[in-house]
Amino acid sequence: MTDDAFVYDAVRTPFGRFGGALAGLRPDDLAALVVRSIVDRAPGLDPEQIDEIVLGNANGAGEENRNVARMAGLLAGLPVAIPATTVNRLCGSSLDAAIVASRQIAVGEADVVVVGGVESMSRAPYVLPKAERAYPAGDATLVSTTLGWRLVNPRMKPDWTVSLGEATERLREREGISREDQDAFALRSHRAAARAWDDGFYDDQVVAVPGVTLTRDESVRSDTDLQRLAGLSAVFRPDGTVTAGNASPLSDGASAAILGSGRAEEILGRPPVARIAGRGAAAGEPQYFGFAPVAAADLALRRAGIGWSDVAAVELNEAFAAQSLACIRAWDVDPGIVNQHGGAIAIGHPLGASGVRVLGTLAATLASSGARWGVAALCIGVGQGLAVVLENVHATGVAA
Repeated sequence: MTDDAFVYDAVRTPFGRFGGALAGLRPDDLAALVVRSIVDRAPGLDPEQIDEIVLGNANGAGEENRNVARMAGLLAGLPVAIPATTVNRLCGSSLDAAIVASRQIAVGEADVVVVGGVESMSRAPYVLPKAERAYPAGDATLVSTTLGWRLVNPRMKPDWTVSLGEATERLREREGISREDQDAFALRSHRAAARAWDDGFYDDQVVAVPGVTLTRDESVRSDTDLQRLAGLSAVFRPDGTVTAGNASPLSDGASAAILGSGRAEEILGRPPVARIAGRGAAAGEPQYFGFAPVAAADLALRRAGIGWSDVAAVELNEAFAAQSLACIRAWDVDPGIVNQHGGAIAIGHPLGASGVRVLGTLAATLASSGARWGVAALCIGVGQGLAVVLENVHATGVAA
């Protein structure tokens, strides 16, 4: 017998640009901020009743080392008896954290779990491999840990270890996605995000960062247009189509949510927002990583017992416009239900934080629209995808 797991609340920092407003903050401090904030938003919660903290992080090579979930709990002033673990599934890390927590709840091992994730791509360090023998005579190379492959095993197939951008160029060739379609998708992301901020959609989801004047996601460009986007040069191939304008930017930020059982409503002093109805993980060829959410979401829907025709909202992390379009076309869904409040091309993509960002945005979208079913999904480097199906517990037709 299993219990249902519910999303009760979600928050995040505004997402900062690489080298921007949040670059001066340690990732463990950003994680502690959202963990403390999500706990403080639960009016009835005694922190002693938190069963676990599970956070995602894709880097782990710098100030977020030594289990950033544990560091965040301690820095947030939570009881030292709360255990914590950090998971790494690259871009899907914090959604994986939510999946891990939901399974703990489902088997009755927890009633209240704080989940989330953090990444400071600005502060990701350089690493220097150790010499294989003493006193080497040659040079040594510092390797950036900000994004992508490093210290590649020579036994890996070369096709598997191409850059994320080159992989996206291969995917858009395979799926027949034009530069014009990518730029139009990117423009929609910026306009939708700017409109959502103007309309107050994100006001309750984003917490202020002390000492920083940033009040909105730093990469949103409300003034961009197709002409500006079309004028940008391709980054990964001389004749390519992937640009800085139709790809997600390097970013800093943190996110957190409270997941709980049905019994947690009394513990937290607030009702749940959405039920986790289905989960899916999938994998394929690493060079086509951007397409992996297709199978992951299809699997999550089957496990939820519904189909795409039931879905009213999709939050798909926009690693690149090309891979997002490839997934949307494969699902054959109305593009208008996807990322209705902007996506990562505009908002930003701090790797370890993005999963709970899309999950929280999806829960808020369902709550504000009254729609019943939604899907949150992310592509993941090295050929993986994750997805979660949410059911709005307050939608018409849902049993009390």
